[in-house]
Amino acid sequence: MAQSPQSPDTPPKFNFEDVVRRARDLATAPFDPTPPELPEALSKLDFDAWRDIRFRPDKAFLGANGSLFRLQLFHLGHLFKRPVIVNTIRDGIPTPIPYAANIFDYGRTKLEKPLPVNVGFAGFRLHYPLNDPKVFDEVIAFLGASYFRFLGRNQRFGISARGLAVGAGTEAEEFPFFREFWIETPEPNAMHATVYALLDGQAATGAYRFDLQPGNESLLDVSVTLFPRQSGTKFGLAPLTSMFFIGENDRRVTGDFRPELHDSDGLLIHSGTGEWIWRPLHNPAQPQISAFLDHDIRGFGLLQRDRDFDHYQDLDLAYEARPSYWVEPKENWGDGHIELVELPTQDETNDNIVVSWVPKDPPELGKAFTFSYRIISSLNLARLSPNGRTVNTYQTTGQALGSPEPVTPGTRRFLIDFAGGDLAYYAQDPSLIEVVPTTSQGKIVRSFLVPNSHTHGLRAAIDLQLDPGQSTDLRVFLRTGTRALTETWTFPWRPE
Repeated sequence: MAQSPQSPDTPPKFNFEDVVRRARDLATAPFDPTPPELPEALSKLDFDAWRDIRFRPDKAFLGANGSLFRLQLFHLGHLFKRPVIVNTIRDGIPTPIPYAANIFDYGRTKLEKPLPVNVGFAGFRLHYPLNDPKVFDEVIAFLGASYFRFLGRNQRFGISARGLAVGAGTEAEEFPFFREFWIETPEPNAMHATVYALLDGQAATGAYRFDLQPGNESLLDVSVTLFPRQSGTKFGLAPLTSMFFIGENDRRVTGDFRPELHDSDGLLIHSGTGEWIWRPLHNPAQPQISAFLDHDIRGFGLLQRDRDFDHYQDLDLAYEARPSYWVEPKENWGDGHIELVELPTQDETNDNIVVSWVPKDPPELGKAFTFSYRIISSLNLARLSPNGRTVNTYQTTGQALGSPEPVTPGTRRFLIDFAGGDLAYYAQDPSLIEVVPTTSQGKIVRSFLVPNSHTHGLRAAIDLQLDPGQSTDLRVFLRTGTRALTETWTFPWRPE
């Protein structure tokens, strides 16, 4: 007689709670930071040799039942020497994918000896008909530590996300890593995919669920249960990592024919009080950490607002097509701060920008800590803030061109172009608009406002004077009467 689905002999279906249980058990064991020793042939692979090993698309997983998703794997080697286990789930049963040489095209790279089936992989990626119904494009990838990145339509990889940041911007920074993945086999024609992941690290273990909805703006819902291994650790939740090398507001490093080089040009924050804050990114001479105190943050993200090819002039890397990532908590996150870490870099190959939410009270040792959020990958997030937005930031000496007036030492002029919202209407009579600048140190010498027909908005100019050795945070917004017309622009400055 056939067993019913409810038979006690039927094994339970694998789900997120199984990952939570593994993370809880793992947290009680001593952390071993040493990765398994790789076969010598893999440990010696340089970048070119590793890059030449490509997964064969005809061997992709998940497509047997008519699914719109395809699973491909990354080979171990070069920087990626910590193996991860990748499982597929079919009918509730997880099955690890064994290593097999015939699923890769090795190109010019030759491995003399066969590798064991349990050697593992560096990571994986999912493909989906994102831009063309007949073409499977890479839509999300998990590779290295707890890094992952995903795309919407007509986007190019740039910014990344992480599972967890630990001590970001300090000499004691740790990089927890995903140890194992489980990918649900999507139903035929399903337009979403589910991935589970097990995080391990010195400071914490964690269970993660990722629900991906690819589209014009791809959505990634993330559910997390952390188990701290240490007390008092500074955890950065929902961390984003990006690159800023050269921009219109920061030309400290010059010599490249390309005017701007960045994956993101600013941090946008939607505070718990409803204020919208824009912080342009820069490439500092020294490491810099900025904190934005808040309660029940509504959202934050690293945005690429500048979409003009002429501002980048890179035919291959397409910086104008790099996505913005916007994080929206799904519950109240309480007291804490948005932390922005900016590190100096001498080229565009280094991810030198990190932003995350740091809770005021760190998760307690021995207690599960849960949170969830959504990340949106988009080329245009102008709809988020209802008011005028910052479209350009410049800085220069605090005097008019050709003016005989001497420059006051320690004075800097900041030029901010605001556009959008109702600014085109009010630009017809700028006398109705007030520039509202504030500074934490020094003094505002002067400020003025002029229409900018090229942006269909207005340009605000603020001259700021600081004494030697001082530093400040400058804030500027536009208002008419008691109504704010723009987001709040903020920027740190220290005279060189």
